[in-house]
Amino acid sequence: MKSDQLLFKNRRPGETTFLKGYLETGGYEGLKKAFTMDPAQVREIVKASRLRGRGGAGFPTGMKWSFFPADKPGEKYLVCNADEMEPGTYKDRELLLADPHQLVEGMIISAYALQAPTGYIFIRYAYERCARNLERAIIEAREAGFLGKNIRGSGFSCELFVHRSAGRYICGEETALLNALEGRRANPRSKPPFPAVRGLFDKPTTVNNVETLASIQHIITGGAAWFKDLAATVEGAGTKLYGLSGHLEKTECHELPIGVPLRTLVEEFGGGVWKGRRFKACLPGGASTPYLTAEHLDVSMDFEPLEKVGSRLGTAGVTVFDDTTCMVEATLNLNRFFARESCGWCTPCRDGLPFVNWILEKIERGDGVMEDIDMLRDQLRNITGTTFCALAQGAVGPIESLLRLFEEEVVDHIKRGRCPFNP
Repeated sequence: MKSDQLLFKNRRPGETTFLKGYLETGGYEGLKKAFTMDPAQVREIVKASRLRGRGGAGFPTGMKWSFFPADKPGEKYLVCNADEMEPGTYKDRELLLADPHQLVEGMIISAYALQAPTGYIFIRYAYERCARNLERAIIEAREAGFLGKNIRGSGFSCELFVHRSAGRYICGEETALLNALEGRRANPRSKPPFPAVRGLFDKPTTVNNVETLASIQHIITGGAAWFKDLAATVEGAGTKLYGLSGHLEKTECHELPIGVPLRTLVEEFGGGVWKGRRFKACLPGGASTPYLTAEHLDVSMDFEPLEKVGSRLGTAGVTVFDDTTCMVEATLNLNRFFARESCGWCTPCRDGLPFVNWILEKIERGDGVMEDIDMLRDQLRNITGTTFCALAQGAVGPIESLLRLFEEEVVDHIKRGRCPFNP
């Protein structure tokens, strides 16, 4: 399968494209075109493109921007979420290692559209090389006249800053991110008010993901209709970065039309399941998405098709498990991560996820009883929809799908009094 390469068009093994190479491949043409329009026109093109957020939630970007008071004067902020800490998700890292100016240009155009003159890139501490790439790109953009005061005579001024996160998965939740950026404890905020009304430093703020913002200049350059036509599904729009990991012969990140079949990702781009084994399950969109099984291999990897089969596109981090995998152990491993990364703000998350760990550990070591399955279901009901943010909601995705798709395997653990995959 061939694909238009937008985000990865300047990707070269072991290399980073900086300003000279970026300009040679059409860099900052989107910004120049955006400055020939008024900000409202830019926002309308993004809305018409049907771009959905690439950070996990999949909320329509143009609609999110429509809540922002772009036409009102005053202090406003644009924040890029580069706090990529979900297991199996590494697409933003690959983009920033290859082509940091794409994010810089996308942020300047977005800042212009929103009339938010200050932007922050909130990046996880472990991405030091990505942070340095961005800092160099920002300096190059400023020296070339793409940042600063009255950019290219447009009357619009903009500055961008890189902020290294102190860590924690919870920082990827937008309001916890804003608290962390302010130097506060990274707890999620109660909503409303939403960040568009009261965000960073109590001022209107929009938070978008790296891949989302990096797509903006391509939409402006090519147009909304062209961007929609790149998708492999009728309801989709654009390309998508799919990160492959787990039990595959080849694990890499690929840019493909959004909506490509899962089977194509596994068999063509992943080289098939490793060691000649069979496909058992996968997480289609990162660690916080419900499992899919072999019966779902022909599903389109887009937001709506995945929701119809009981999962989510999330970050499109596809983690594959072969037929020797114990799904109880895999789910326990995932839940340990979420329990550890809970900020502790909400009781169902703080106490519920460790309790789920306790139950799964009991089943995995052979001490489980049938009532444990009922207790797991009780915890799903207690946790779902009862917390300030989506961390707990995401954490129960693998647990819910374990019981829905692999209940016989859980029962087998209990009846045998041991894990059948680890005798």
